[in-house]
Amino acid sequence: MKSYLVIGLGLFGAEVARQLCSLGCEVLAMDINSTLVQQVANDVTHAVVGDGKDKEVLKALDAGSFDCAIIAIGDDLSASILTTMNLKELNVPYVVCKAHDETHRRVLEKLGVDRVIIPECEFAGKLARSLSSHNVLDYIELSKDYGILEVPAPKSWVGKTILELNVRAKLGVNIIAVENKETTNVSPSANYRIEAGDIMVVLGENKALEAVQKL
Repeated sequence: MKSYLVIGLGLFGAEVARQLCSLGCEVLAMDINSTLVQQVANDVTHAVVGDGKDKEVLKALDAGSFDCAIIAIGDDLSASILTTMNLKELNVPYVVCKAHDETHRRVLEKLGVDRVIIPECEFAGKLARSLSSHNVLDYIELSKDYGILEVPAPKSWVGKTILELNVRAKLGVNIIAVENKETTNVSPSANYRIEAGDIMVVLGENKALEAVQKL
C-alpha cells in the first residue's frame, strides 16, 4: 500500500486526499486550519493540524517515510517553497506541488520538485481538447507530450482487426483497451475485430492523438 502526505486542504488538496484514500492508499492529510482538517478527518487515514513550513513538525510526522508528498498550499509561494525545501531535506522520495502560475512552477522546478501541476491549466487544457472535437469522450494527460484518448471507433476502423489497422506504424499510437456495452477488453489481441459502437482507448503522443481525432 502506497502512503501519501497531503499538505494543504483547500478544495484541491482535500479532494486529492479523499480520492487517494478511496483508491486504497494510506493518506495523512495536514493543514494549519483545524476546520479544514476536521472536514476531511473521516475520509482519510489520518488528519492532523500542522504547518509544513515547520521542519520539526514534518520530522515528528516522519515525512521521509511516505512514498509521496503532495503540497497543495495554493497561492502562497513562500509557504510552498519552504515546505518543499523541508520535504527535500527529509528525503521524501517523490514530491508533487501545486503551483499558482508559470513563475511559481519554474521556482518549484528549480527546487527539485518531481512534478509541478497547475490544476486550472490542466483542467482547461483537458476541457478545450474535449470541446474542440465532438467525438472525444475523455483525455488524460500523462505528460506535456503524451496522453490517453478515449474516442468512439472511427468509421474507417470498423470491421478491421487491430493487426490490419497497424496504427502503431501508421499513426504512432497504441490501442490499449477497447470498451463496449458489455466488457472492457484491456490489451486487445491483434486479431480483435473492431465493431460499431466500440470505444477505443488510445495511448500516444499528443500530435498523434490529434490525428486519431480527425479520422
